[in-house]
Amino acid sequence: MNTNGEVPVSWWECEPRRLARDQREVAELFPELTWCGEGAGRWEGRLPRWPFHRPEPTGLAELVGQDGMPIRVQYGHAYPMVPPAIFPLDPEPELIEYRQTRFHVMGDGSLCLLQDYSTWTGRQSVTELLLKAAGWRVEYALLKSGVVESMTINGIVNDASRDHLVGQALEQLSAGGGQA
Repeated sequence: MNTNGEVPVSWWECEPRRLARDQREVAELFPELTWCGEGAGRWEGRLPRWPFHRPEPTGLAELVGQDGMPIRVQYGHAYPMVPPAIFPLDPEPELIEYRQTRFHVMGDGSLCLLQDYSTWTGRQSVTELLLKAAGWRVEYALLKSGVVESMTINGIVNDASRDHLVGQALEQLSAGGGQA
């Protein structure tokens, strides 16, 4: 309740078709995520390890684990005009990595998935951000292994140029380099 005794209206009460769209699209591509309608709403669960339309690099499961990355997608009441925040739960970035552009982590620990806020118009699908988050997990492992100095600007969703580095990252880690 606010100071007038009125109960705030959630974004999905104003935009029920958008909620239905998000639920349909997320269920189709990310079935391990569960919707929770508390507050402004959120998704919780696991992203697939490799949800991209190209072959998974050899050794990826060894590098990042068998299961996909657990996340929390936190909506705000300004959604869909403001994108939701996606928080990686494992691995959770170290505090020192927050706000370092090479890690693509915001000051609150959420992922920086857009080059700037004007990139999000409110018409895009939340699944675009979820795909980028799945790609962030792979790039984070590459960065921590020491085979790259920073993450790519656009991510790896549609860019296979770093796929071959998975094997190099495993070699680096087995040789005692990097941080896994």
